[in-house]
Amino acid sequence: MDVVILVVALLFVAFVALGVFVSVKAVRAAKRGVDRTISQARRTVEDTTLRARSIGQTGAAGELAQLRLRLRTSMRATQDALQAGAAEDASLAESVQLFQRLSAHGLELDDELRQLERDPDRARVTERLHDVRERTERVTHAADSLRWAARDRAQKFAEDDLSSLSAQIDMEAGALRHWSPAEGRPEGQPEREPTVWPEPEGSGAGAAGAEHAGPVGGDQGRPEAIEPPDPRRQQTYPWQKAPGKTRPETTT
Repeated sequence: MDVVILVVALLFVAFVALGVFVSVKAVRAAKRGVDRTISQARRTVEDTTLRARSIGQTGAAGELAQLRLRLRTSMRATQDALQAGAAEDASLAESVQLFQRLSAHGLELDDELRQLERDPDRARVTERLHDVRERTERVTHAADSLRWAARDRAQKFAEDDLSSLSAQIDMEAGALRHWSPAEGRPEGQPEREPTVWPEPEGSGAGAAGAEHAGPVGGDQGRPEAIEPPDPRRQQTYPWQKAPGKTRPETTT
């Protein structure tokens, strides 16, 4: 009895622990989903604001907005391309690691550009503009290089696979168009049984044997006499009309 109670208690504790674990995982997954949604919404609003500033403002403020927008667009496009390619090509793992290191510099540069946008000292901002422009150019060029290299690699693999597939299809099409006739009959025609024509009525093996049998005894050396055909034994064929059934012509 004590053993049964102990087993039931252990099962209860296991079920409770499993329920707590599943609940914690579900809460964390929901939290990640909410954080992801908030981040996407915030990023969309910020990109829209930067696009509006780059168009509506002039001078250092407008150029800073353009630099931020260009940096964020290039980094996001490269991240999406590498993540999509790494799922199918394991050799892009090193490229992903290099992009992560580049992303650290890109985030640092984006934060510096944001601070320059809010800095009230426009003279100081103008002095730093050349430096941040050059850094933005270097970071975006590196990101673009990784992105286009990954795309070129995927396109090359797709072209090689298409060329191989086309060659296999051409070979299969040539094999389907090539044929050799079988011995004794044309290609594609099945074997047929020999045609047997129906024998005429009144003729058979017995009659043929009786007509062609020779005379008995000493008349074997004499030639056979040719007898005139008997009109009563005249052979008839299915396509001939029976005698006596022809209707007489009527006279008017």
